[in-house]
Amino acid sequence: RGAGTDANVFITMFGDYGITPKVHLTSKSRTAFERAKTDVFRIRTHNVGPLKKIRIEHDNTGLSASWFLDRVVVTDVIRPHLRYYFACNNWLSKVEGDGLYVRDLLGSLDAMEIPKYNKYVVSVFTADVKGSGTDADVFINLFGEFGDTAERRLESDKNNFEKGTEDKFTLDAPNLGKIRKITIGHNNKGSSAGWFADKVVVEDLGNKTVYDFPINRWFAIDEDDGKIQRDVLVGGNQPTGIVYNVHVVTGNVPGAGTNSKIHIVMHGTKGLKNSGKVFLEGGHFERGLTDIFKVEIAALLSPLSRVTIGHDNGGLSAGWFCEKVVVYCPFTGIEQSFPCSKWMDEKEGDGLVERELFEMVSLRQKRQKKYPWSLWIWTSDIPSAGTDAAIFFQVYGEKGKSDEIKLDNRSDNFEQGQIDRFVVRVELPDFGTLTKLRIWHEKRSPFAGWHLSKVTMLKTLTKDKYKFHCGRWLDTNEDDNEVVRELPASGDLISEVTICTGTVGGSGTDASVFLNLIGDLGDTGDRQLVNCKNNANKFEKGNLDEFIIEAVNIGRIRRVRIGHNGKGGGCGWFLDKVLVREEGQAEIQAYEFPCGRWLDRNEDDGQIVRELVPFVEGQRLYNVNYHIAVKTGNISGGSSDSNVFVKLYGEKGDTGKMMLLVSANNLGNYFETGRIDIFTVDTFDIGQINRLMIGHTNEGMRAGWFLDSVQITVPLQGKQYMFPSHRWLDEDEADGKTEVEIYPSEILDTEQLVNYEITVVTGDLAFAGTNARVFIQIYGDNGKTEVITLESRSNNFERDTIEEDVFTVTAVDLGPLKKLRIRHDNSNSHSTWYLDRVEIVDIKEDMTYYFPCNRWLAVDEDDGQIARELVPVDEAFMKKDEEDEEGAGPTLGLEQKSMSTTYNLKIKTGEKKNAGTDANVFAILFGENDDTGLINLKACKTHKNKFEQGMINEFTVEAVDLGDLEKLRIGHDNSGGAPGWFLDWVEIDAPSQGQRITFPCGRWLDKAEDDGAIVRNLYPAELQTEFYMPFVPYEIKIYTSDEFGAGTDADVFIVLYGCKGVCTQQKHLCVNKRERRLYFERGAEDMFIVELEDIGDIIEKIRIGHDNKGINPGWHLDRVEIRRQLRNGKGSETTIFPCECWLAKSEDDGETVRELVPSDIITQKLLRGGTLKTTETEVEDALEIHTYKVSVRTGDMNGAGTDANVFLTIYGDLGDTGERKLSKSEKNKNKFSRGQVDKFTVEAVDLGQVFKIRLRHDNSLMGADWYLDQVEVMDVDTDEVYMFLCERWLSMKKEDRRIERTFYVKVKLNRNQKSDLYLVSVLFSVIPYHFTLSTGVDREASTTARAYVIIIGPNDVETDRLWLDLPDGKKSFAVGSMEHFVCYGTDVGEMKRVELGHNGATPESCWLVDELSVAVPTKGIKYIFPCKCWLAKDRGDGLTARLFNVLDSSTIGINRKVVYSVTVATGDTQSAGTDTNIFLTVFGANGSTEEMLLQKNEDRFERGQEDTFSLEIDDIAPLKKIRLRIDGSGCRPDWFLDRMIMRNLNTDEVFEFSYEDWLSRTKGTRRTMKCELAAVVDEEEMVEKTTYIIQVKTSDVGGGGTDANVFLILFGEFGDTGSLSLKESTNRNKFERNMKDVFRFPDMLSLGELSKVRVWHDNKGPAPGWHLEYIEVKDEIMDETFKFPCDRWLAKNEDDRQIIRELACANNDNIDLSEKTKYDIAITTANTDNASTSENVWIVLEGRKARSKEFLLENKKKKFLCGATDSFEFSSKHLGEIAGICIGHITKDGKKVKGKSFWHVMEVVVTEKELGNKYFFNCNAQIPLAAKKDQFSTFECYKSVESFASKVRNLVPIKYEIIIITGDVKGGGTDANVFITIYGVNGDSGKRHLQQRFRNLFERGQTDRFVVEMLDLGELLKVKVEHDASSSSSGWFLEFVEVTNTANSVTTIFHCGKWLDKCKADGQIYRVLYPRY
Repeated sequence: RGAGTDANVFITMFGDYGITPKVHLTSKSRTAFERAKTDVFRIRTHNVGPLKKIRIEHDNTGLSASWFLDRVVVTDVIRPHLRYYFACNNWLSKVEGDGLYVRDLLGSLDAMEIPKYNKYVVSVFTADVKGSGTDADVFINLFGEFGDTAERRLESDKNNFEKGTEDKFTLDAPNLGKIRKITIGHNNKGSSAGWFADKVVVEDLGNKTVYDFPINRWFAIDEDDGKIQRDVLVGGNQPTGIVYNVHVVTGNVPGAGTNSKIHIVMHGTKGLKNSGKVFLEGGHFERGLTDIFKVEIAALLSPLSRVTIGHDNGGLSAGWFCEKVVVYCPFTGIEQSFPCSKWMDEKEGDGLVERELFEMVSLRQKRQKKYPWSLWIWTSDIPSAGTDAAIFFQVYGEKGKSDEIKLDNRSDNFEQGQIDRFVVRVELPDFGTLTKLRIWHEKRSPFAGWHLSKVTMLKTLTKDKYKFHCGRWLDTNEDDNEVVRELPASGDLISEVTICTGTVGGSGTDASVFLNLIGDLGDTGDRQLVNCKNNANKFEKGNLDEFIIEAVNIGRIRRVRIGHNGKGGGCGWFLDKVLVREEGQAEIQAYEFPCGRWLDRNEDDGQIVRELVPFVEGQRLYNVNYHIAVKTGNISGGSSDSNVFVKLYGEKGDTGKMMLLVSANNLGNYFETGRIDIFTVDTFDIGQINRLMIGHTNEGMRAGWFLDSVQITVPLQGKQYMFPSHRWLDEDEADGKTEVEIYPSEILDTEQLVNYEITVVTGDLAFAGTNARVFIQIYGDNGKTEVITLESRSNNFERDTIEEDVFTVTAVDLGPLKKLRIRHDNSNSHSTWYLDRVEIVDIKEDMTYYFPCNRWLAVDEDDGQIARELVPVDEAFMKKDEEDEEGAGPTLGLEQKSMSTTYNLKIKTGEKKNAGTDANVFAILFGENDDTGLINLKACKTHKNKFEQGMINEFTVEAVDLGDLEKLRIGHDNSGGAPGWFLDWVEIDAPSQGQRITFPCGRWLDKAEDDGAIVRNLYPAELQTEFYMPFVPYEIKIYTSDEFGAGTDADVFIVLYGCKGVCTQQKHLCVNKRERRLYFERGAEDMFIVELEDIGDIIEKIRIGHDNKGINPGWHLDRVEIRRQLRNGKGSETTIFPCECWLAKSEDDGETVRELVPSDIITQKLLRGGTLKTTETEVEDALEIHTYKVSVRTGDMNGAGTDANVFLTIYGDLGDTGERKLSKSEKNKNKFSRGQVDKFTVEAVDLGQVFKIRLRHDNSLMGADWYLDQVEVMDVDTDEVYMFLCERWLSMKKEDRRIERTFYVKVKLNRNQKSDLYLVSVLFSVIPYHFTLSTGVDREASTTARAYVIIIGPNDVETDRLWLDLPDGKKSFAVGSMEHFVCYGTDVGEMKRVELGHNGATPESCWLVDELSVAVPTKGIKYIFPCKCWLAKDRGDGLTARLFNVLDSSTIGINRKVVYSVTVATGDTQSAGTDTNIFLTVFGANGSTEEMLLQKNEDRFERGQEDTFSLEIDDIAPLKKIRLRIDGSGCRPDWFLDRMIMRNLNTDEVFEFSYEDWLSRTKGTRRTMKCELAAVVDEEEMVEKTTYIIQVKTSDVGGGGTDANVFLILFGEFGDTGSLSLKESTNRNKFERNMKDVFRFPDMLSLGELSKVRVWHDNKGPAPGWHLEYIEVKDEIMDETFKFPCDRWLAKNEDDRQIIRELACANNDNIDLSEKTKYDIAITTANTDNASTSENVWIVLEGRKARSKEFLLENKKKKFLCGATDSFEFSSKHLGEIAGICIGHITKDGKKVKGKSFWHVMEVVVTEKELGNKYFFNCNAQIPLAAKKDQFSTFECYKSVESFASKVRNLVPIKYEIIIITGDVKGGGTDANVFITIYGVNGDSGKRHLQQRFRNLFERGQTDRFVVEMLDLGELLKVKVEHDASSSSSGWFLEFVEVTNTANSVTTIFHCGKWLDKCKADGQIYRVLYPRY
């Protein structure tokens, strides 16, 4: 009684090849694991070989968790004869039996065998120490060579684990072999949980062995190292522990946190090793928090295969939402991410409280490897030797040094007398042999003094041991007053240091000064300079202060790092230099380290720490600038008052710990929430940075700090490093760390720079100094610098006899310097400046350049200039010949225009509140050759009031030879009332370069926002750059005639045409009204220089016209001259186009557009002598002007005429007419009336062969709608007539609502045979990829950026970037939306990775991707990638593209598709075209497709047209027939179909389908909207026509007849008939009781052998219930009758209430499968050298029912030759479905094999002869020759083809249980009618309505169960679930569908997890789901 359980049950299987993950035994049954019940589960997991044991357990949830398990039987589904029995016969319960609810069961192939278990006696000794006992629950896990026992609670009747006691326990477990280690710990429960364990002794009774485990450590949170769980190795109390850093992230969803105890199990490769259950004690596990733990395991598991995480379901709110787990192992340097994003809550989702998590491989990171060390510290045994201070140490080795490590310990250590052996576990990188150890303490505590005896270090892996003897005080009052000691592994060094303070006013300091000497072999660390030898008052003006530094030998001293703490009143300090010499050396041998700079926050560059280099090596310029931008998280309480430090690690060394005290952007209060602080650090070159350490000193009121990210820019390396952090550095948050190591997520290449030292000398004249801001720009052979502001925190450019100001500038390598430009901005009073000279030192070349000036830079002195260009003296440099031309007017000469580039700038101000600015905006464009200098953006082309919110402002900039644009600097001067500006983006269009470049910004330029910058450098977004054909300049001269009224105010435009109809865009010559008034006056000659498309060397014609607007629009044009440069640039060519006629409505023929042809060409060439040669030639073969008569016929139907203005463009192969208004009909005054023909004349230059026209109207006036019947164009000059059949509406209300259409000429060869863009490329291994993208539901999840995908296969073969362009009308990937895309790309083979990204580069374009699915229909596979990550510059790790590994995806098998080219020919009959919906169903020998909609794509299916497009169709070839159906929608519902051709692009098979008739309700002879067409291959029809006679017998049962309408579908070999309505019966009153009704269906395509009938009725009429006895179907062509017995009700109130039945064909029952059958075996030998064999082959077939005997394939008549296929036939018993084969290669006579001999088999095909089922085995293997049958290879079936006869045999009625689980989300339920269609290998179920009486179905979080009877569908392939959206709240969130075949208890689960809602996700109300196992 009470044996059943409602807990979640799990199983883990242990086999010879590995261990499976823990598998949840889920059941659709609510009564699983009930008393005396057997439950069957089908699970899919990896093959672990023969099973040895299983572990079965439950999670103890539910009301009655206790479970009495009898036994478990495991069957290998592929090899059903392998069945393992695991006897249990015991409780799994916390309260019953022995209290275990996890059991290991040994297995056997014999059901009667009882395996033997082992017994282990565990003795636990608690130490005799005060408080050593515990009340907590103690757990143990024994680990042996054959596995582990799992966690066992040690409990007995007595009070266990008391002080000084021994407790014994007995454990039953399978034999573990030799025991290697134990894990022992407790759960920290009870009032006194702390426990001091002495040792554990384990006695193995079965193997008669005793194991000793000494421990002698605390298990307590407040003692020792704070651990309550330890791994202990046999015989040793010092395990080689591997530390794992475990980050557990709790989700940010309501109620996510938990009070339960969390545990984790880490599994090694293949799951063979595991950590055992580790309890994560001390974590918060609160919503949105990350908890960090250090887990120490005595085993190397990394890299992990998976982790198991769960909780004990205790506490008040036990449920927990886990986001992810991240595990980092310092020993291997591998960090792995295990996403979860699921509830562990028995009341949420699937009710699990423990989950197996698998790694997302694409997120794996490699870090620096670190090794475990142990450290012992001996405090001396003398009075007061102990210390209470915090101890720090640092280790140096041959290969580097460690970081500073704080000895963080909770017990009372470093006490005198106990000779404190303090053991510390630390991880350190490999430093080689250790050379020294530095140890010190914080002298803050009153009892800080400490006498250290010695330190010992042990590398725990190699057991290398180092001893460091000390025997000295570390005390400010003892010995030499030092608190730092260096303990050598080599000789000591004593250095004397002299600090020279400068003589400048106020140069002394009261701050604490520190110093670090850095040498070849290490450094001294930071030493406080306290004890001065010669001065009591240190660091005063002019002082020379001497200090002694004791250290281990550091080699030659290379650098000195000196600084102060910036505290005290006069802390600013001017340091002159530092002198360093070894003790005993002469002073002359001292190293001199010059400084000569301030260490003062308010002077110079504001730095208070400097690195100095020796004088002999050139001053301080060998240092490298590191710009460190630190972003504090935008989280409440995230800011810090503490001092922050950073340490950089590079390939050449590390920087040491640097305090970030003085920021470069000077925001005042540092490290505030959401702000970015930028610091500049000068130090030596450490090479490429591979990681950094950042932390804080934990001082101040609010020391805790939330660090978001760090960005480091190193100009001299040309690198920018991104370090994402997004974590707390706070003693009270996360893992309590206040410092952290971070690795770079991204390293970007920036410009590589070098250092220049600039000395500016102000002259010694009255008022020579300036208060203005000074700017400099340096030019060299290799380029020039940017404009650099010379400023520091000191007062610069003052007259001081001669004031020298020194600046260090980082700039590009300029090569030899040519000139410099220096200026000031004339701001502030006293801005006049007399500049004496500028000196520039190029450090790299060690050269000094002198630029003398000796002139004023002043508005009211000298020549009034405030800018000077200076050249170097005494150097043979050329002056630049010409100045850059600035401010040139718009009418540059053609040659100048060729040298210059016009840039059109579009500047978008953001949409944010207060985004606009009143400040003066400027920009500088940087190209690869030069920059524009500063451009004030004042002359806007679009708006007078510039830079307002949401506005786009346009500017034009002319520049000379910039090259390709590389950067844009934009900023403002911060003037005006509201200067803050949010800049969205800048777009620069350079027509002459053919580029349109976008520079994204998306940031504030505002002192009070973001990082406070008001100038930003923007870089091109590569993915947004558009390329087009570069434009060229044309000089156009317009000559207006000298006649009365010849001038015009209208807007004049021009179009230029080259050969073959190539033309420019239409260019308007005037920009605004002012220009229109100025130009085109009587007798005027106007010149325009315009950039237009390059149309080639010959201008065939031009079109010039105007818009007829203005006061005097009429214009008399004399001629047009167009001049262009010759291709080589040496000369030009002018083409003259005479006109001499009016362009006026009131003159001549009323035309305002003229086409002109050239008369003369004038060429000017520049000869070698510099003279200009002019030649003039007449154009002889110019095109002629032709007259075209256009007849337009309006249709004869109601409302066909139009009053709108109509426009026509005619296209020929030589060009086009341009758009002409059809204004004057030659036949009718009221043009375009119903049934009318209107004629117009169009004059144009010869168009050649006319092939298309474009017509549109402007939709003006009341009756704008127009039905156009046809257009005829006649070329009067050649008498050629071109006919255009239209038959379409041009209307905003009718058809497809278009008022513009293109029509192609009516000729026999269809010019408009449209073909799919991809059909050509499909032939070149291009395949379709289907993408579905789900955007997250976060408020800012959406993006307007353009997304793309790249598919990557083996060997990094990848597709092009596949852009996912949204359909028209959609502007963004909206929040919560789901978008579908189909792209064609290269077939990369097996997909390995997928890159998803977008081209957005601004913070505004952030995108949260929830899920990406990639389906490859041609391979029948779909990958679902759970993303749940940001693609954003300012979110997550800052990446806008992400690589997903296929290993992280869920893989689903979908229907394999083949790409067909489909050609649809519409008939050439009046009104043959259609805009109705056309549906196609294709039937083949291997199944049928679903109904597919053929897309109209605007102009398909028009009269006389052939449309070719690609279509993905299920792999069902060869095709037999198609069914076409129209739904009669649209304005033109009728369609005349001529024929259809389908070509398989893989095999090139062609199938023709001919119809030549109407699909219409009203037209043609058939009056049908549906047709079936047989496939024709090589003029032979694949399916015959037949007549079906259907006899329906109603049963002789009371009320058996029906008044409802009855329908049926016949299914057979060649598909189905579609729905047949049983209307015309032999009886007038159909379906009456005990009556037979006969129905005749002539002209049907035969289905061959019939398999089943689906019959149903519509439940209408007064008595719809119907009892059907049988249906008989006769096929007249085959002369065969098929019987389908039923004898069931089809009624809503009888039987099972179904009104649809599927009836199997009874004819097939007579096939009697005998015991024996025959198998045909076809073996193909590979077509390679030496593939054949002359020996015999043997084979064994392995079926699901049985195994065959060995068949010998004798090699008699030269069989198994290269490339040959040999067939053999054998009799055998029935084996069932064949799953595998064994093939061997054996000698003929059993003789021994000499040497190695192989036979290369390619493929084996096995055919079962009786039913005709085929099984394919892809081998491609070399089989070695052997003398015996003990060597063979096994292969599994990769494809099977079931015959029709076999499928029909399986058609038996089966009840399917369907479980629908509605998601537990807001609004998840639906009131709509829900339908399901199930698809299996035997066909589909038809659409079934899911309904139940008296139950409200499909409510939120509800599970609904239905039982439906159907014919056996076989293995289920997919389901389609849909609803009819029939209610107001019809939106539905479907979680799961489970379908169980009740006959074999096989459950197939279909996961959905998506909305079926017209307003959510993708708006679909149906989903096709594929199974997941």
